[in-house]
Amino acid sequence: MGKQSWAISILLISSLIGLTGCTEKTTTKPPEDKVTEPQKQPETKPPEEPLKEEEQKPVTVNIIDPNTKAILKNFIPLEMGFDDNIETYQKEIENWAKDMARGTQTTPGYDQRMILDKIDANGQIIKGKPQVILEESELVEKVMAASVNGGDVELPLYVTKSGYKPEDVAHLNEVVVASYTTRFDSLVIGRSKNIELSAQAINNVIVGAGDFFSFNTTVGPSDAAHGYQKAKEIVNKQLVDGIGGGICQTSSTLFNAVDQIGVSYIEKHHHSLSVGYVPAGRDATVSYGGPDFRFQNTKGVPFLIKTIYGKGTLTVEVRTSSAYQSLIAKGN
Repeated sequence: MGKQSWAISILLISSLIGLTGCTEKTTTKPPEDKVTEPQKQPETKPPEEPLKEEEQKPVTVNIIDPNTKAILKNFIPLEMGFDDNIETYQKEIENWAKDMARGTQTTPGYDQRMILDKIDANGQIIKGKPQVILEESELVEKVMAASVNGGDVELPLYVTKSGYKPEDVAHLNEVVVASYTTRFDSLVIGRSKNIELSAQAINNVIVGAGDFFSFNTTVGPSDAAHGYQKAKEIVNKQLVDGIGGGICQTSSTLFNAVDQIGVSYIEKHHHSLSVGYVPAGRDATVSYGGPDFRFQNTKGVPFLIKTIYGKGTLTVEVRTSSAYQSLIAKGN
């Protein structure tokens, strides 16, 4: 019995100890607060502004000088009625092209007549100027084509130099292939002087193959500043006093000489009255800034104009080298 009581006591004490162990507080870490990063908001781009339509620049045609590359003029076809009335627009371009080529009262044009080379008293060449032509119809075509989408248009300039070779010069005086002489009263001082001066101006002029000769361009102004004197001249079927009267005898004598070899005439005019120094219809009247005597050498070889002024006579000869004589035969 005593042993049972002792055993029960031991059991009770053990149970109490177990209970105490069970009731002991256990220290547990509190759950750590999770640090939550703020959610990134999606980036919002500012609303795009609607694209502005680019302003369309008007179609422009630039006219370019081929020598200097400078812009001479701008055309805006739309403002000139290209879309509305193309015929009127083209007419305006044609008138402008004409002025560009031939010039106006205030502005010289691009066209330039050929000034032929001459041989001086020492056998040296006095250089003239080449012929320059602005091709009007070609210019109009180019501007009209460029008027659709715009662009640059260079002036179509054509330059023609004299058609002879330097080695020809020493031989052009060898053979006379044509000659014509007219007469005048040497006692009429003013008229005689005018014939002499104009004859000197055309003396020793080289007319190359294909060259264009202009009497007015070669002789220049027949005025008092250039030594010309007062003499009778024909104006509107009347004989009147004028500075330079008599130069038409020089041009008419030249005509009758070159006519023998068969050149191509560009311009030739008759007087309004008959003249006594050549047969009827064989004259060639001239006036600086007015009627001109012009021809082209279509013989294929160069020739020389030679004038011989004497007392009461004027002779114009056409000369060339012996090598060219058969090629420049009269009338061929």
